[in-house]
Amino acid sequence: MLIILKLLGSIALLIYGMKVMSEALQKMAGPQLRHLLGAMTTNRVSGVATGALVTVAVQSSAATTVMTVSFVNAALLTLSQAISIIMGANIGTTMSAWIMSAGFSFNVANMVWPAFLVAIILIQTGKHRYIGDFLFGLSFLLFALGMLKATGVEMDLASKPGVVAFFSSFKTNYGTVLLFLLIGTVLTAMVQSSAALMAITMVLCATGAISIYQGIALVMGENIGTTLTANIAALSANTQARRTAMAHLLFNVFGVMWVLILFFPFVRMVCRVVGLDPTAPEQDATKLSFALATFHTFFNVINTAVLIWFIPQIEKLVCLIIKPRKAEDEDEFRLQYISSGIMKTPEISILQAQKEIAFFGEKMQRLFSQVRDLYSTQDEQEFAKLFERIRKGEDFSDRMENEIGKYLGDLGASHLSDETKQKIRAMMREIGELESLGDSCFNLARIMRRKLDNKVWFDDSTNEGILEMYTIVDEALTRMNQTLSGRREDYSIEDSRSIENRINAKRNALKQENIANLDRQAYSYELGTVFNDLIAECEKAGDYIINVVEARLGTD
Repeated sequence: MLIILKLLGSIALLIYGMKVMSEALQKMAGPQLRHLLGAMTTNRVSGVATGALVTVAVQSSAATTVMTVSFVNAALLTLSQAISIIMGANIGTTMSAWIMSAGFSFNVANMVWPAFLVAIILIQTGKHRYIGDFLFGLSFLLFALGMLKATGVEMDLASKPGVVAFFSSFKTNYGTVLLFLLIGTVLTAMVQSSAALMAITMVLCATGAISIYQGIALVMGENIGTTLTANIAALSANTQARRTAMAHLLFNVFGVMWVLILFFPFVRMVCRVVGLDPTAPEQDATKLSFALATFHTFFNVINTAVLIWFIPQIEKLVCLIIKPRKAEDEDEFRLQYISSGIMKTPEISILQAQKEIAFFGEKMQRLFSQVRDLYSTQDEQEFAKLFERIRKGEDFSDRMENEIGKYLGDLGASHLSDETKQKIRAMMREIGELESLGDSCFNLARIMRRKLDNKVWFDDSTNEGILEMYTIVDEALTRMNQTLSGRREDYSIEDSRSIENRINAKRNALKQENIANLDRQAYSYELGTVFNDLIAECEKAGDYIINVVEARLGTD
């Protein structure tokens, strides 16, 4: 029981170390990763190189793949670009296998304790904190590898007749290979960490519990099981994102298929490269771990070298498999870019949230357009239909604020950089002001219903003034949405403030005109009240709009 607990604890430490190390690297490189992915995918070869580099940088193929799915979902990458990046991510993830094999080849304890000391100093002093986090995660990773190696020696499975008899019952044939491939797939899908399963595989091979053939079959299964992460992330995403995740699965399945055809010759070739005799009764643990890492590298490199020329065909195949969902009602509530749950790359999740907020802003402008249409509607039945759509739009804004706010709140609980925390605070303000804008639109609709119920009719001059105010507010909304969807550096707050000043000036002019008309009894007091309420609510909408822009641009 103690040995089992040591084994499980070591695996838990390994996964934790990988997670901390990966998150620290993302904090250092996070803001640049999006630009890197977009800039370096001009062709299939550069896309593969980009995927490999990013995966090596963040030490997680799952992170790169989920990130890529989110970028496709946000329309920042095409499907063909994403497929090439995922191919590269499969190559980049082989670095983890080499780190594992290195941990099994020497005593890592000599490195771990100094690394822990330096990491704690950097974290506590606050200087180079992310480097400290990275060293902390790396130390845990190496420490876990050392514990796994020691636990494997302590288990001494090769000297236990029952264990030897059990694994010996599996003959070296294709049936056994397929069985272990299935086991590797299921276990990786459950644990969602191919690195942890790779470490376990190395322990089993090093202790003599399983042969190199069975170990490589497990590694093949791990390559299929790891695709589940991206497919889960894409479940609630758009069609192109789901196709990206499916392409990842097809890529690895194709690789497993051709390796199965050439399995035994291919394994023998890998063993010759590392100087290992697969038929020898006694095996060198170090060479076994290197053989597994070498196979993992050869598998992904050769698979990419073959399939890189068939990216257009893969794209067509996934388009045939994943059909677009049926078009949904425009007014039905649904998030466009935020998937369920927080991604494994919290720094990159900010991008999805910002795209969702930009979509929120577009919906609010469409809602305001419906308000303008309602003003010109005289037929009571048409008015009632449009009024109900505006009411639903206001409910939509409430739900959007709640869902995005919940997502940002969960995201804020992660270990984030100070810059990202500041972005989250700004986004919280953006969605609050956008929700208030939805309330303002519904208030305008209610004022217009009061106008219709009380048979209040404006003359041409009054109508013209209100329509001019609507036009300026719509102009402010257009500028707000450009700011929300674009790069902050490309926009100035002065443009939006200029439009806000025009809204205020128009409000003041129309109020003065209203007072003058009431003084000379040009129309009734009731009409003047409705007119004044409409103008005041439009000015409020303008305030909410400028607040959104200020939050986005980081100005007060």
